[in-house]
Amino acid sequence: MNNPRELLQILARQFGLLNKNCCQISGLDISLIHSHILYEIDRQNMPSMQKVAETLGVDITTFSRQIQSLKKMNLVKKTSSPEDGRVYLLSLTTEGKFVAGSIEKMMNDYLDEVFSFMNEFEKETVIRSLQLLNTSMQKSKMCCTPMG
Repeated sequence: MNNPRELLQILARQFGLLNKNCCQISGLDISLIHSHILYEIDRQNMPSMQKVAETLGVDITTFSRQIQSLKKMNLVKKTSSPEDGRVYLLSLTTEGKFVAGSIEKMMNDYLDEVFSFMNEFEKETVIRSLQLLNTSMQKSKMCCTPMG
C-alpha cells in the first residue's frame, strides 16, 4: 500500500476519530472544530477572531457561530481590541484552559502510546517526514490556506 492519497486518507480518518472520541470533558461534548479552535486560541496570544478563522481555514460566519457556542459553554471570552473596537480578541476562560489542557494531555498520551510501538529512529523518521510534508503542503498553490 504505497498510494500516498490512501495513506493520508487513513491517517486523517484515524486522527479525526481520535479527536472526535477523545473530547468528553467536564460533562461537555467538545467537537473536532471546537478542539481545533481551543488549541489555536491557547497557542496564540489573544488572537483576533479573523486570525484564528484564517489559521483554521474556516469562513468567518461559520467561525462566529462556533465562538458563540464556545462562549455559551463558558470556554472562550471575546473582547474588543483596545486599538480597534471592530476587532474581537479571543482568550480562554479558566474552564477553557482546563478543557484545552485536558485535550492536550489526551492527545499527547495517545501519541506517546503510538510512538511506543516504534524505536527512536522510526519515531524521528516519522516526525521529520511529517514536518517535511507539512512544509511542502504549505508551499503548494493547489488548495489550502497554509496553517503555519
